[in-house]
Amino acid sequence: MIKSMTGFGRGEASLPNKKITVEIRSLNSKQLDLSVKVPAIYRQSEYDVRDMVGKSLQRGKVDVFVSVESTAVETSAHINKDAFREYLRQMNDALNYSGIDAGYDAMLPALMRLPDVVSAETARVSEEETAALMQAVRDAVARIDAFRSQEGAILIADLLHRVDKIESYKEQVVPFEKARTDAIRNRIVEHISQLGVDVDRNRLEQEMIFYIEKLDITEEKVRLSNHCRYFREVAASEDGAGRKLGFIAQEMGREINTLGSKSNESNMQILVVKMKDELEKIKEQVLNIL
Repeated sequence: MIKSMTGFGRGEASLPNKKITVEIRSLNSKQLDLSVKVPAIYRQSEYDVRDMVGKSLQRGKVDVFVSVESTAVETSAHINKDAFREYLRQMNDALNYSGIDAGYDAMLPALMRLPDVVSAETARVSEEETAALMQAVRDAVARIDAFRSQEGAILIADLLHRVDKIESYKEQVVPFEKARTDAIRNRIVEHISQLGVDVDRNRLEQEMIFYIEKLDITEEKVRLSNHCRYFREVAASEDGAGRKLGFIAQEMGREINTLGSKSNESNMQILVVKMKDELEKIKEQVLNIL
């Protein structure tokens, strides 16, 4: 199935006190350019997130954003009540011994700054929360993959329509080929007659045949038809065909350019310009295909 490299997906997971949201955005790129931004609390799961997203999306400039909202009051700071009580007892003893009268309002700031009274605990993520995070990533990946498939179907329909137009323009060239050959032959004969010299008619005919054969475009038309057919086959049967379709489009361009250089007739050149215009649009769109 043809897929676009452009897409967006969002996944959510809810826990009793938290809501985890994962958003994935992607654009076209030659390789996989993956950027993952996760809260510090989920840093240990970043590799697993990268692995899951990278294996599924394969190519493109991909940005992953993970956010978490807490519905409960949480803090990583912890007050050691035993240490606080012991410091307070010792401070009261010292003040009484020194005869200093100080209220608790004055002592509290000093007490809170003493060693071991306040400590920060490293937050631990439960297995349940880790599983919820990965499920949110999985949902976001599934949604962006569906988005890419939908965009890919639109892209390939447009590309195949343009391939059909190129073949149509190629067929429209045919009526002008014989007229072009006759015009070239008549022009050569006319120019020679204007010179007023005797020529060997047999030799002249041979030379004209040789010259006209060099302008024959049958081979280019056949190869262009083959490239168009192969483009359709790859689009219909291969996954991740973006690069191959790009190569086929380049080969189509070679034949169209050669056809244009041999045309030597205004109507044929107009049709070649139209073919080139459609091919440029194909090349531009192929860059968005996975």
